[in-house]
Amino acid sequence: MLTLMATVLSNERLTASVFRLAIEGSFHGEPGQFYMLRSWDKSPLLSRPISIHDLTSTAITFLIRLHGEGTRLLSRLTSGDQVTLYGPYGNGFPKPGGNVALVGGGMGIAPLLFSAKRFPFSKVFLGFSGEPFAVASYQALHGDVVFQSGGTILDAIDLNSFDKIYACGPLPMMAELRRRTAETAAQLYVSIEKRMACGIGICNGCTINVGTGNHKACTVGPVFPAEEVDFDELLEL
Repeated sequence: MLTLMATVLSNERLTASVFRLAIEGSFHGEPGQFYMLRSWDKSPLLSRPISIHDLTSTAITFLIRLHGEGTRLLSRLTSGDQVTLYGPYGNGFPKPGGNVALVGGGMGIAPLLFSAKRFPFSKVFLGFSGEPFAVASYQALHGDVVFQSGGTILDAIDLNSFDKIYACGPLPMMAELRRRTAETAAQLYVSIEKRMACGIGICNGCTINVGTGNHKACTVGPVFPAEEVDFDELLEL
C-alpha cells in the first residue's frame, strides 16, 4: 500500500452526475480493489473510497458519481491539479477459471473495465436505469459486451453458461442475481459498497454480516462470495 500525491491527467464529464478521473503515475492493484482519494486539506475530514476503473503502466483511472462534498471537489479537478491517493485496499475478484461473466449495474460497472482487461475471456453485461455511460471504453477493450438501458440486464444472461460470475451494482440487483444463480453451478462473487472512513479496518464503519460473522468490507471485502452475504440485512439498512 502507498500514499502518493499525483497529478491529474484529465477529468471527463460523462453524464450530469458521472465523471472519469485519470491520474498520472505508476500504481498497482487488482480488479475489485479500491483507493482512498482526496484533493483537499481538512474538509471534508474523510477521503473517498473509489474502485479502480482502469490501470496502465502510466496512469490510473476512476469512474466517479457525484454524491456529496468529497466527490463534488473531485469532480472539479482539472489537468495539472494534485490529488492524494492511499491504497490499493481490499480484496478483489478472485482469479477466474472457466467461463466468466462480468455483470455491472449503474455505477457498479466501475470496477469491471479493469476486470475485463485482466480477464480477457470473460463476457461483459452492463445495465443502466437511465442514460448509459462509459460503454465505448468496454467495447474498445473487449469484443463481447452486452448493454441495455431500462429493464434488467440479468434477463440477458444465460447463467448456466458461466462457471463464475463477478457482479457489482445495486443491492436488489445482486440479491436477485444470487437467487437466480442458486440452482446453477455458477459461483457468484459480489462487490459490496459500504461507507468507508479509513479503508484499513480501524474505524469499523463498513462492517457487514457474512456467513462467517461480521467482517469489514474494506479489508475482507469489498468482494465476497454471494452465498455468504446477508442481503436481507443489507437491504433493510
